[in-house]
Amino acid sequence: MDVYILRHGKAEEHEPGVADEGRKLTKKGRREVAEVGGWIAAQGLTFDRIATSPLARAHETAKIVADVLDLQNRLVVWDMLAPGGEPDAICHELDDHADAGAFLLVGHEPLLSSLIGRIIAGNKSAGIIMTKGGLAKIRNFSFHAQPSGELHWLITAKQMAGTGQNGKREGPADHVFLH
Repeated sequence: MDVYILRHGKAEEHEPGVADEGRKLTKKGRREVAEVGGWIAAQGLTFDRIATSPLARAHETAKIVADVLDLQNRLVVWDMLAPGGEPDAICHELDDHADAGAFLLVGHEPLLSSLIGRIIAGNKSAGIIMTKGGLAKIRNFSFHAQPSGELHWLITAKQMAGTGQNGKREGPADHVFLH
């Protein structure tokens, strides 16, 4: 299975009296996430399931991407993707869906970087940082004795921005892909 990991877009600042769970995307965050969704569509990617954190900013990010890809019926909420979640719990849940071809997870830092590290290096300290709206692809995720997979690429929202309708960059190419 291929696992795609997406960090939520730019969210409202934390205001006194507003719970962190309720912080929504900013106008710029919604626009960037829509561009990310467009980039995903231009690559011809689709997902068997889109799992999101229950927090407003992640759920809104997942919904925008699901809307762009016309995959609203594949969107589910996983509480374990909220801040404080455990990478191993997420890996166990993914293993329960081992028949899926591609899975998109939408959540928060530092959980997502820890999850990537756990899958590709066997621990949580691989030194990966997911920027807001950043997307990673892990190929060949499996869970036998421990989670494993290969980081195929990690790309920022800025790198995905500016793609035309055909998915090609309108400006200079600056994508960084790992093979």
